[in-house]
Amino acid sequence: MNPFTMESPTEAPEEYGTGTALACAILGLSFLIGVPGNLFVIWTILRSMKKRSHTVMLILHLAVADTVVLITVPLWIYSMAHTWEFGEGTCKALVYFISTCMYSSIFFITLMSVERFVAISHPFVMLRWGSKGSMNTFLLFLWLLAFSLGTPAILTQTLNEAGGVTQCFSREFSTDTQAIIIVCLETLAGFVLPLIILSICSCHVSMKIKKLSFNSKPKSVVLIHAVLIAFILCWLPHHIINIITVISLVMSDTEQEYIPEYLVFSSGALVFISSSVNPMLYAFFAKNFRGSLEGSRLVRLFQEMTVYTNKLRELAVQQQSGQGPSTQEVLISDSTC
Repeated sequence: MNPFTMESPTEAPEEYGTGTALACAILGLSFLIGVPGNLFVIWTILRSMKKRSHTVMLILHLAVADTVVLITVPLWIYSMAHTWEFGEGTCKALVYFISTCMYSSIFFITLMSVERFVAISHPFVMLRWGSKGSMNTFLLFLWLLAFSLGTPAILTQTLNEAGGVTQCFSREFSTDTQAIIIVCLETLAGFVLPLIILSICSCHVSMKIKKLSFNSKPKSVVLIHAVLIAFILCWLPHHIINIITVISLVMSDTEQEYIPEYLVFSSGALVFISSSVNPMLYAFFAKNFRGSLEGSRLVRLFQEMTVYTNKLRELAVQQQSGQGPSTQEVLISDSTC
């Protein structure tokens, strides 16, 4: 899932320059904000949160995946400004790891919503399977799935050369059918299916909360919705280009019109913003919490996310047990990892 991949020839030099300049600016901003932000999130969780809820564990793995993606940014900026000097093997390996981490980031965001859905809709299932071992199994499965889905990058990624400049931006497919299958798989697994799951879970949880008469809406809930909106905004342009690519391949009886290169570069750089935006959201929603250090505010925010999920689960348990959803009788039991 190389965000900068093109199936078209390089275009006019002036257009290439425009796309390169815009992409480098976006990438540079993502790197400067995202790497320190994600490292701070990782440091805060590992240092200050010995008992980690499932949600906090997902945030930790999400920050790790995003950091791995962002530390490759200097290589991309150098490549765009000059040429790719690191060989085809490095090109394939780099794109493979980026694809894997981008898939895993999307999966972790999705699992956050799924966990809230299960906690409020099937609380007894959550109590039975919400253990440390179960969460570790889910995390391992998602990482393995992401590594599997990133495999096409090794098979198809190649170097392209134009005007004496070598770049790591092209994929080489043996047939149009192979290209259609891989691009469709990328769009379905990396965007469409997660978006459907996220939407269903969010809508169902919202309706369930109304039935439980639980009117409190802490910052952590708005934060989860903000992460979802950021995911959609950052990834939608990239996958729209993917869909256009598939349509152009299917309509092979007509003259194929390629997407302007500057749009490919800009949408690809926008994808990297998705790996840097979450720490900014955490900081924004944590700013009103009391604490002398920014780290302590983040800890309070993450703790609120855990407490809120547990409250919803306890209310759902009481309702299904026929006890009534009395908020005064809610027992907050930490599900820790």
